[in-house]
Amino acid sequence: MITANILVKYDAACKAIAIAKSADEAKDIHDRADAMRIYARQSKNRQGEIDMAEIRMRAERRLGELITAQKETVGLAPAGRPRKIGSDEEPISRPPTLAEAGIDKKLSSRAQKLAAVPEGKFEGMLGEWRDRVSAETERVTTNLLREGDNVIATKWTGDPESYTPAKYIDAARNVMGRIDLDPASNAIAQKTVGASEWFDEGEDGLLQEWKGRVFLNPPYAHPTIAHFIDKLCNEIEAGDVTAAILLTNNNTDTKWWHRAATMATAVCFTAGRINFYKADGQLSQPTNGQTFFYFGDDIQTFADLFGAFGLVMECDAT
Repeated sequence: MITANILVKYDAACKAIAIAKSADEAKDIHDRADAMRIYARQSKNRQGEIDMAEIRMRAERRLGELITAQKETVGLAPAGRPRKIGSDEEPISRPPTLAEAGIDKKLSSRAQKLAAVPEGKFEGMLGEWRDRVSAETERVTTNLLREGDNVIATKWTGDPESYTPAKYIDAARNVMGRIDLDPASNAIAQKTVGASEWFDEGEDGLLQEWKGRVFLNPPYAHPTIAHFIDKLCNEIEAGDVTAAILLTNNNTDTKWWHRAATMATAVCFTAGRINFYKADGQLSQPTNGQTFFYFGDDIQTFADLFGAFGLVMECDAT
């Protein structure tokens, strides 16, 4: 039974991570935690989902530590077939590759970045994340209006299974030169976005480090959208994000919209609504328009390219 698994007990799982001696052990704990996170979500066990997400992150960091240590000692072999000596058919003895350990490049890169974060900062990140997700009790539903500063538009259609059309992604890439990071994405979206690095829902982009040039179309549910925009603005202020294009609904009465507009150098109000597409190729039918926020210095190029989509206005970001 799942309840008999060691990962159900939070303290036991943390201890197992701490004493893991090989990448295989850490990867196994990581994978089990992720599977149980999904199970907890399906079972509507919110606390279990939070616990397993944290265990997975801790296991990922431990995996990064072990990969780094292995690089510094026995090393890691490059991918591909081992070379041979002359006519000898026996391969040269060599360290294992990441692929042989079941670790893809994306996981390895993310794990090593987490391992490089000082322990105190990592624990602080986890603490802030726990506080945030534990407080997320309000969800916006179709045709529901809420009073106050946190109002969200009705009939939201920007669900996680809707994707931004290529012409907008191409324009964003041309303005920024490239897209280094898409922190709220998935594998299907990346066929169009083509970011150097991306995080899906399971990886929780809010818990990751953001660097470089960012394209962000966040989940539109409250308060998740506000958390993503706050993180983007904070990373820009810190100098870690050097340029960004943010796509949201045009909810001009919200605090998160005003914070983004205050920091942006230019905005584009779309003429009409963006028909996001689904995995099966069908188009969504949104009930309100969208805003592109630009954070960067090349305002003229943004205006030239995004002017084809709507009204572009320069902001006073001072």
